[in-house]
Amino acid sequence: MKEKIEAALEKVKPFLLADGGNVELVDVSEDGVVKLKLTGACYGCPMATMTLHQSIERVLREEVPGIKEVIAL
Repeated sequence: MKEKIEAALEKVKPFLLADGGNVELVDVSEDGVVKLKLTGACYGCPMATMTLHQSIERVLREEVPGIKEVIAL
């Protein structure tokens, strides 16, 4: 599952990088909880929560079956 998540994140990263941000995979639990770290301009951005849930999480759920939750650390 971790490899599929990394591949899905590669599809999102160009959009984040264009705005000076990025995302890193921290951990994936066996029960489908994905932990991510938003970096660069994304860290502390007021729109980070919306980006996480409406963009990153949406892509991950479409690409990787079994994801239950996506959390930013």
